[in-house]
Amino acid sequence: MTFTGGDVYQFSFEPRDYLTSFCSFGKGRDDILNFRLQKCFEAFKSGPDGDLGGDVLIDIGTGPSIYQLLSACQAFKSIIATDFTDKNRQELEKWLKREPGAYDWSDFSKVVCELEGDREKWREKEEKLRSTIKHVLRCDVTKSNPLDPLVISPVDGVISTLCLETACKDINNYRSALRNITSLLKPGGHLVLIGVLGDSFYKVGQQTFFCLPLDAQTVRGTVEDAGYTIKEMDVFLIPDVASHLDITDSYGNFFLVARKEAQD
Repeated sequence: MTFTGGDVYQFSFEPRDYLTSFCSFGKGRDDILNFRLQKCFEAFKSGPDGDLGGDVLIDIGTGPSIYQLLSACQAFKSIIATDFTDKNRQELEKWLKREPGAYDWSDFSKVVCELEGDREKWREKEEKLRSTIKHVLRCDVTKSNPLDPLVISPVDGVISTLCLETACKDINNYRSALRNITSLLKPGGHLVLIGVLGDSFYKVGQQTFFCLPLDAQTVRGTVEDAGYTIKEMDVFLIPDVASHLDITDSYGNFFLVARKEAQD
């Protein structure tokens, strides 16, 4: 299908429709969600003094979701959430401010707390995340500074979930976008990428959006070419692709952790 531009996202991407289809347990996607939560737990469990931790984490393309940050808030002192669309940032702010009608993330929080050893601490987990997210900013990964006009000092960590492949129309744009978000990261800092493989579209409500089909080899090569050493890349193959074809055609998910090397 043809590429979906930013204007379409701004006006046609409905956060609640997305959350209902892609961020809800009991919709036939539990194994995918559990893979992401498990990998995030494993990556961030060593805390702020561990290899993957530090002062500031930037989440590029947070969307309306917080599940990718439930473990990360134990490893970083502060988190900057970002997204391109006004509606997504507003949906996230509703949860942060505990407004009536905010999305219920308790199922996700309970899973993460169970991984950490005490399922009943899910409320404390959510409060920890709320207090750790210090800013919700606009971002555009097609810009050399994705946070333009804001300029910040390079940070210890960058995470991006299901963002670059939906914002880039071809592999050259994907490479460029990765370089752009890499500029936010200090040498020795870590990148966490969570993405989909083989996906050419995804459907949110009645609106269909483009996705750039990727394979694991392409992702690896792009990350390495951007100046990283890959520490981990795990792939989850979706058991029954046909059961999801009404909303997406991806055949797998990946979880990647990489360290930005110092430039010569």
